[in-house]
Order: sequence, then C-alpha cells, then structure tokens
Amino acid sequence: MEVFNFERDQKAIENLHEILFGNYNVVVITGAGISTLSGISDFRGINGLYARNPENIKKFYREYLENDPKGFYDFYTSQMMHEGIKPNIVHEVLAKLEERGLINLIITQNIDGLHQKAGSKTVYEIHGSILRNYCRRCGEFYDAAYVKNSEGIPKCSCGGTIKPDVVLYEESLDSGLIQKSIQAISQADTLIIGGTSLVV
Repeated sequence: MEVFNFERDQKAIENLHEILFGNYNVVVITGAGISTLSGISDFRGINGLYARNPENIKKFYREYLENDPKGFYDFYTSQMMHEGIKPNIVHEVLAKLEERGLINLIITQNIDGLHQKAGSKTVYEIHGSILRNYCRRCGEFYDAAYVKNSEGIPKCSCGGTIKPDVVLYEESLDSGLIQKSIQAISQADTLIIGGTSLVV
C-alpha cells in the first residue's frame, strides 16, 4: 500500500488525478478536520473542544446525559449544534467527484451533515448526525432546529425526552453500518483519508 501526503508531495497530486480518472473503486474517510474550514471546532486540535477545556470530554459520555441531562443539552446545543454553518470547498469537491462517478462512498466520523448539504448522496455517518433526533419513549422524529430551540431538556409531545441520533462514549456503533463500511473499505482500490488522525 502506498501512502501519499498531498501537503508535501506534488507527485502525490498527480497520482491522485490518475487514480480518480482511472476507473478505480474509491472510498473516502473523513473526520473533524474536514469541517474546521466551515468554522466547526474539532476535538483534539489546538483550538478543539478538549484543548480549550479537558473537562469537556466527560460531556460526551452517555453517563453524563443520564445523570445531568440539562447540563448535557446545554453543552450539546451550544457547542455541537452550529447555526448557519455551510459546507466548505472540501465537502463541495467530494460531492462533485461523487456526482461525476469518481468516488463511490464517503464514510464520515462527523455528525454535522455537511457532506449531504454539499450534495453527497452516498454517505455512511458512523457516529450519527445532529440532524436526526428521536423521542426515547415513542420514537417520534424531531429536526435539529426543534432541539436547538428547546428550553432546557427537549421534550416530545408524548412527554418523552428527545435524544440526538449521535453516538456517545459508552454507546455502541451501529453494527450493520460498521459491517457495510468494513466491506466497502476492503473492496476499495483506493482509500482517501482526510481530516482525521484515525485515533477514534
């Protein structure tokens, strides 16, 4: 397997051009670094949520949601839900590449929905999405605006608590989606990784 660093190697850009236009099965993996250009902080970067306050990590745990739901939603709506955020050039280029049949799939760790907003159709969101929210009692769907604009803990009309469809620490990933992602990666001729250290 050959690894190219596009920041340092002009030859890598030429190789990428050859791959994209060479009828290969190309899969893309993206992480938080893709969305920093849109103004969304990553987690571990120099200005990330953890770097600004290491205590923030506890707020990503399911236990925190269960023990202090108001604290969780105060943090979640103020730090994780961003109003007016738009896709950046990376999202747009990936969407165009998919539209032209040059990439087959995006697997993202991001929960911001910006790939789809840019026009990407085939996206596996392995950590979920802030755009989907469900009542924990009856399963009713609520959009991001409803959660963002709720006072305190967002409630369903049935009285149940609404939970974002995002994967918190101590929660399991969707096993079906993970299997589909593993299969897609194993069948790919080329894997492009951007905006993630692959630590998570």
